[in-house]
Amino acid sequence: MSKETAKSFDIKLFKRLLQHTTPYKVTFYGVALAAIFISGFAVLTPILVGDVVDVAIRAKDANKLLFYTLAMLGALLGEVISQLAFNYYANWLGESVIKDIRITLFQKMIGFKMKYFDTSSIGVLVTRAVADMQRIGEIFSQGFFVIVSDLLKMLVAAIVMLVMSWKLALLVFTLLPVILYATRVFQKAMKGAFIEVRAQVSNLNSFVQERLTGIKIVQLFNREEVEKESFRRINEKHQNAWLKTVWYNSIFFPIAEIVSALTIGLIVWYGGLQNVADINSNEYGIIFSFIMLSGMLFRPLRQIADKFNTLQMGMVAANRVFKILDTDSHIIDEGTFEKAAIKGNIEFSDVRFGYVENEEVLHGVSFNVKAGETIAIVGATGAGKSTIINLLNRFYEINSGTILVDRVDIKEYKLASLRSNIAVVLQDVFLFADTIVNNISLKDASITLETIEEAAKEIGVHEFISSLPGGYQYNVKERGAMLSSGQRQLISFLRAYVNNPSVLVLDEATSSVDTYSEQLIQKATDKITEGRTSIIIAHRLATIRKADKILVMDAGKIVEQGSHKELLKKDGYYRKLYEAQFLAEVVV
Repeated sequence: MSKETAKSFDIKLFKRLLQHTTPYKVTFYGVALAAIFISGFAVLTPILVGDVVDVAIRAKDANKLLFYTLAMLGALLGEVISQLAFNYYANWLGESVIKDIRITLFQKMIGFKMKYFDTSSIGVLVTRAVADMQRIGEIFSQGFFVIVSDLLKMLVAAIVMLVMSWKLALLVFTLLPVILYATRVFQKAMKGAFIEVRAQVSNLNSFVQERLTGIKIVQLFNREEVEKESFRRINEKHQNAWLKTVWYNSIFFPIAEIVSALTIGLIVWYGGLQNVADINSNEYGIIFSFIMLSGMLFRPLRQIADKFNTLQMGMVAANRVFKILDTDSHIIDEGTFEKAAIKGNIEFSDVRFGYVENEEVLHGVSFNVKAGETIAIVGATGAGKSTIINLLNRFYEINSGTILVDRVDIKEYKLASLRSNIAVVLQDVFLFADTIVNNISLKDASITLETIEEAAKEIGVHEFISSLPGGYQYNVKERGAMLSSGQRQLISFLRAYVNNPSVLVLDEATSSVDTYSEQLIQKATDKITEGRTSIIIAHRLATIRKADKILVMDAGKIVEQGSHKELLKKDGYYRKLYEAQFLAEVVV
């Protein structure tokens, strides 16, 4: 048995969960009070039924019959009103708690290091933030409070039965251990089953999310049948996990029904026998009362078992969510240095870094960039070019060495201040399923439509955007699917430009665009790099001839640096790379 199933109920975890109800104390205690009223009104009806039989009907008193009938109606209305308040506010409390936890979880996740996302499934994280959260809400709406209400109802019913007839009550109680034992076994089995269900739901979500994200690859390589078969196997595991819970329910509930039926039979037999043996006894109402009270005693047990399943599933979900909340995987932001606009002097000094422990990607990289300079970084795939950009933005922490911006260690900067001064245009542009204007401003209120339009005119993309249906209000759909790769790049350039960064980074920005888009991008590049520190990563060397300095990287080291002309004079790596590209273009 796994650690997750070792405990039938984790008290510490539950206490931690209850802490999130603190802002809603009034509602919490209100729901508890409603549960007490439900119990009181519920047991009042069986008592009144007994009195109807023994007092009103036996005496043939119509007035008493009317009185008890109205009393039962009042008890029923009281129970209905209490139940209504209980159901609504228990659900309200559950939704309020998961709203708070979900916000905390989302804030936690978006603050994680990139390394965390490198090794974590996005589908699993989505499951935690959506499906698991709903399960946590059900702890309050369908689990904890319902269990407490039912237990209270059982306790009150048991006390009333003992007061009415302790002999008949003890007879009923003799069958309680059977149902209690069955409930205990059922609860343990169901927790293990629900853990398996949640695991299979996560696997299913991850699989579907990945395949839909990569649908082009699936279809281009004719993988539909293969992926269909893989999905069938995963779905079958998911089905089997759920069927296990169905099997346990199929065993438990018939047992509970049999025990309940046996109890009613014993009440009728023993109660009737008592009245037959005592010719002076006319207390037949007690039999009716006990039949109803036994239902209040055994029916909640069956419901408690079912609600405990809900509680268990919610606790498993809470455990998974709190594991993410307890994950310490964020960039330490203890810097105090803050600057509205940096000059743009950048210095890497003997920087060593690896994405995986003991596997360095950068081996003692050192270089400096003066404010306003444009430098280019070239090299083969995997040389470490993009890694430099990741480190400059503090997406990852370096193993050793220092990175200075304006002679200040980047660790001394407030993270928000550092990143607000650096704009990055990536090769793989990500656009949200929103309008162009929102994708550019990212809903920053300080960036107005007028500002965006003016910036678009300056870098030469206003005409392209205006030609789209709705212009700047055009919805690009998920990941910018309605735009070409070149158009997405132009939007990305504009997004960087309107933020007026001190340092601009272009990471393979022209590697996969058509000639027309490349011309627009080149014009935009000239404009947005003007007067600011710029770092350009490129495979195509023709786009970086104007750079003040070119860094040539190979296997995580800088092997050459200088201007385009200086590097061509050397018989080195850059010249060979340039000649290879030039010859390839001539052949084409």
